[in-house]
Amino acid sequence: MGSKWNKVKLALGMNLCVYAPRNHILDNDDEDDSLPPAPPPERHSGATLPPPGPNRTSAPLLQVSNRLRLSKSLSRSSSKKTCSICLASMRRGEGHAIFTAECSHSFHFHCITSNVKHGNQICPVCRAKWKEIPSQSPSLDPPFGRERITPIGLPQNDALMTVIRQLPPRRNSSRLSATQSHNPVPAVFNDDELLDCQTDLSERSSSNTNAKDCDDRSKVTIKTYTEVPAVSQSNTYDDFTILLHLKAPSSSSEEIPGRDLANLAQISRSRAPVDLVTVLDISGSMAGTKLALLKRAMGFVIQNLGPNDRLAVVAFSSKARRLFPLLRISETGRQKALQAVNSLVANGGTNIAEGLKTGAKIMEDRREKNPVSSMILLSDGQDTYSVGNADGNQSRPRNQLRLPLSIHTEDSSGFKIPVHVFGFGADHDALSMHSISESSGGTFSFIETEGVIQDAFAQCIGGLLSVVVKNLQLSIECVHPKVHIGSLKAGSYPNRVMSDQRTGSVDVGDMYADEERNFLVSVNVPDELSSNETSLLKVRCVYNDPLKKETVSLEGEEVRIRRREVAGREETSIKVDRQRNRLRVADAMAQARTAADSGDLARAVSILENCRRVLSETVSAKSQDQLCIALDAELKEMQERMASRHVYETSGRAYILSGMSSHSWQRATARGDSTDSSSLVQAYQTPSMVHMLTRSQATLSGPQPK
Repeated sequence: MGSKWNKVKLALGMNLCVYAPRNHILDNDDEDDSLPPAPPPERHSGATLPPPGPNRTSAPLLQVSNRLRLSKSLSRSSSKKTCSICLASMRRGEGHAIFTAECSHSFHFHCITSNVKHGNQICPVCRAKWKEIPSQSPSLDPPFGRERITPIGLPQNDALMTVIRQLPPRRNSSRLSATQSHNPVPAVFNDDELLDCQTDLSERSSSNTNAKDCDDRSKVTIKTYTEVPAVSQSNTYDDFTILLHLKAPSSSSEEIPGRDLANLAQISRSRAPVDLVTVLDISGSMAGTKLALLKRAMGFVIQNLGPNDRLAVVAFSSKARRLFPLLRISETGRQKALQAVNSLVANGGTNIAEGLKTGAKIMEDRREKNPVSSMILLSDGQDTYSVGNADGNQSRPRNQLRLPLSIHTEDSSGFKIPVHVFGFGADHDALSMHSISESSGGTFSFIETEGVIQDAFAQCIGGLLSVVVKNLQLSIECVHPKVHIGSLKAGSYPNRVMSDQRTGSVDVGDMYADEERNFLVSVNVPDELSSNETSLLKVRCVYNDPLKKETVSLEGEEVRIRRREVAGREETSIKVDRQRNRLRVADAMAQARTAADSGDLARAVSILENCRRVLSETVSAKSQDQLCIALDAELKEMQERMASRHVYETSGRAYILSGMSSHSWQRATARGDSTDSSSLVQAYQTPSMVHMLTRSQATLSGPQPK
């Protein structure tokens, strides 16, 4: 039959409402007025409940479509039928008291009294300050022996409810001793849960065995393409383009049948484990629907982490606090994490710098490190706190001051900890948040509608949970003595060309399974009157295999160009032309954004229109290349989002910055509803991202896919 906890998990998967034991590992010691003590999980909130199980027989309490656009006006109009705190329906006869405030918005009585108990005395929907405050009822639990009405109407003598009743009772936070509730904040966050040494040793042994039989399928592939296959012997070329193409190997977890939650432990052992710190905005503007959907999205993340992954959550408003130390997501760790996230209450201002500082400190102070490390930041508003210059570096841009030096500065291995940033809604500071992601090597995503938060997170962790390449460095060397490198175009990736113009390099960093990277190198081609071929470049790469824990060195084939005695018309390579178009579009986006920010929307639209015209005349466009078609559609979308100053401020800037981030890093980002299957831009989605997205959408609409 399994343990009692497994039965409880099944009950949670059916969206039953239970009270779980209070989490003793929560760091309540650094709570403040803006972050009230974490309450026990609220009834009827499906925000952080695990995904529905395959044996589910009842309709879920809440089904949210990833395509649903929950605008503020829609939230207001539907607030009378749906509680904006728990998202459950409010109809007469369901057995729940309903409170209607003086601003006319209604909520479940037990939901709003919990908010008031923790200092929230404003409407979660319209932010109006109330004069008449609902008081907490003596007890939300029915008298002993009286049948409790469940949200899905299950009988109280059900076997699952019998197990739920045997859970330890809720602990009242007011009964905690002064020592428990006022412990000093640890000066050093070195209380991270230690890694599983036994698992690590077995993986090392396995990797030593596998390394002997390593085949090409488990390594990065390097390919090169010249812009034309041949050139004249008698001519010289000053700007000849060569495409350098890298592709990461597939993840071994893709070979595991099913790949569902039942095989989560096996899947996690077949990939590199992750240390993940999520930094979440719980300021007052997140109250209601936003916070509920954020909890649901974090619940999905927690459910999809494996026992070798570690997670820490930082919540910030006026101040920041760590909800719990970096802990392994075992059965116990998953329970603690879900409890902690479900306890969040929105209140206070927005102090992004403090949230990032706390998240960075967790990464800095940890005693042990998993092979993959990353941070996720989500915020829906402007930073309401000035950013001090604590390190005394006056040369750093103000936006970068929000990012601690330890995060955007290269570590001993030469690479940073990426911060993947999610700007939520129309009021977030897109410029600052884009700068944070760029400085750290992460991506910037624009979540335009509330309903796609979970999908956006799913796409991100789908990549993070499939890292197969660490710290990849690409090197380029000229072969022919007369060949020199003219330029190296690598987007946001750090790159350099040596002063002699004979060698260059690109710091590619981490790559997800099946992910591709494309870089363009321009060189001069000398004349070769007596030769049928000219050697141009040698390309090499070195990286770490995080699962096998070994360094891999690879050398690509030497790049050569054929020489013809008589000049002829050569057809341009579509592969090279496609990447030229990508870089051309990214450059046009940057120019248009600069013009729009300066107030010249007409010029910004003109820049995008000129780029579309040039794009239409290229070889790949005439060949109906799919990337070229998507790029044109994206440019058109950006033009529409510059129709007025208001439209640009509320969505255009964030949309264009997210596009720039995606193309410069060649990595998928969420853009409006871009995680939808009908998205215009899906060029950078990997199979692991698509699989996680599919799983996310299934949890919102029906049984989970196998």
